Amino acid sequence: MIRKLLISLSVCLLTSCSLFADRHVEYDVVKPEAFPVLKAVGYAPISAQTGQSAQHKMLQAMKASKIEAFREMTELVYGQKIDAHADVQSMVLADERLSASVKGIISGARVVKTYAVDDVYITELELDFEQLYYLNQNIRPKQTIKSVKYYY
Repeated sequence: MIRKLLISLSVCLLTSCSLFADRHVEYDVVKPEAFPVLKAVGYAPISAQTGQSAQHKMLQAMKASKIEAFREMTELVYGQKIDAHADVQSMVLADERLSASVKGIISGARVVKTYAVDDVYITELELDFEQLYYLNQNIRPKQTIKSVKYYY
């Protein structure tokens, strides 16, 4: 009987002094010191577009210049991947290949201006990182730990 009492008392003492304490964590928002504004421009020739009429060629050039501007913006944000290959046979350059690619997602960019100059259609884009910062704070806030209080 006394042995059972001692065992139950020791179990109660061990479980009440847990290694895990309740805690309250206070977070602080991390805000960058500066927000860059990136600008990109896309160009497309109007007369080189496929289409039966001048209006159709103009619409095709508008789309092509917008895609080109987004490609340039993606290069600014993510960089450009360059693949190069050279074959040398008997100490003579036999074949040389170079390719470039860009991959990324651009969100938050806005078209600033679209216009035609002579036979070229131009689209100007702008990406404001301050706007992206506030949008992302609503989705995935970046925080640091300000203080931690433990309660035993």
